[in-house]
Amino acid sequence: MFTRRQMTLSVACLLGLAVGCSPEAKKASPDATGGGGKAGGPTKRLIFLTNGDDPFWDACNAGLQEGAKLFGIESKGLVAVMEKNNGTAQGQIEKLRQFASQSDIAGVAISVIQADNAAIVEEMKNLAAKGVKVITVDSDVDRARFRDARPYYIGTDNIVGGRLLGAAAGKILAARNVTSGGYVQFAGFTDVDNARARMDGFKEAVGSAYSELDRMPDGMEGAKARDNVRTAITNHADLVALVGIWAYDAPAIAEVVKERDVRAKTTVVTFDAQAIALEHMGNGLIDAMVVQNPFEMGSQTVRLLVAMLGDDKAVIKDMYPNLGTDNGDIFTTGLRLIVPDEGSPIKQEEMPADIPHEFKTLTEFREWLTRYGLTSS
Repeated sequence: MFTRRQMTLSVACLLGLAVGCSPEAKKASPDATGGGGKAGGPTKRLIFLTNGDDPFWDACNAGLQEGAKLFGIESKGLVAVMEKNNGTAQGQIEKLRQFASQSDIAGVAISVIQADNAAIVEEMKNLAAKGVKVITVDSDVDRARFRDARPYYIGTDNIVGGRLLGAAAGKILAARNVTSGGYVQFAGFTDVDNARARMDGFKEAVGSAYSELDRMPDGMEGAKARDNVRTAITNHADLVALVGIWAYDAPAIAEVVKERDVRAKTTVVTFDAQAIALEHMGNGLIDAMVVQNPFEMGSQTVRLLVAMLGDDKAVIKDMYPNLGTDNGDIFTTGLRLIVPDEGSPIKQEEMPADIPHEFKTLTEFREWLTRYGLTSS
């Protein structure tokens, strides 16, 4: 049985480390044979289907491949593969239909691009009906309507992540004596589960003194993301903060804020940590980042799918000890709050104690990335 303590050992086995996995971590690999294939037989695939293409998924794929090693899936006749969607709901629908026609697929993990898209849900259920194990990762279905489309979710508790970012923004604004004004939130799609939950959480935590002026979708187009920031700055005289919800929104906001020379009066807070976004924070253009753990999402995806294929109830119980209760089907992979090395008004001891997270300066976070051979998260 895998415990959460044992799973932290996987962090020591990240892709790119010359020393490889520790002996203890290697012993932790489950020995149940997956139902998707056996050594000596035809290889079957565990597929991770993203919502689009972003460096965020590169870190996730690193975790996916490390999980493949850690859980010995080759000996079970399995291989883990990431397939990147084209940033559209139709792209995911077509991919899922293709999977249903292919006999070598044992499991699918999907980051759902539109939480309430019934066609995506239908294709997920079609796969499950064919015996394919289907889970959601990073972005879930609309849980109120379509929870039965998957048994489990792995990823960030997105409303909690939004609350963490909102609390950080509130601290920054208060420290700058900005007691009122508005903010705009930016995401690829505002109806995606993770985006909507993060924005709702931010709104809840930043405080009633600050009003939400708009939620602006960009369809995962970088040029549109920048144009949205320009439009927000032009249209809202009382704008005091810009909030980036998806990874590429951070550099879009930072670059336009610099272009329009409004940094002095604009607080910038974002999700995720592209390499270029870290550079922008180092150059004083981003005040705080809430960073997820895509590597762990990838590793835990393999762990769960292998357990489902092998009917390993002990592993599933360890991951979902409260299954059957409210939100007992959710496995969270943690949050980090990243602040600049100098000048940040955010202090770890002043952040809400009921929002679990790690607190790191930019240098500390960069050291963590370097240690594990990563450039973004």
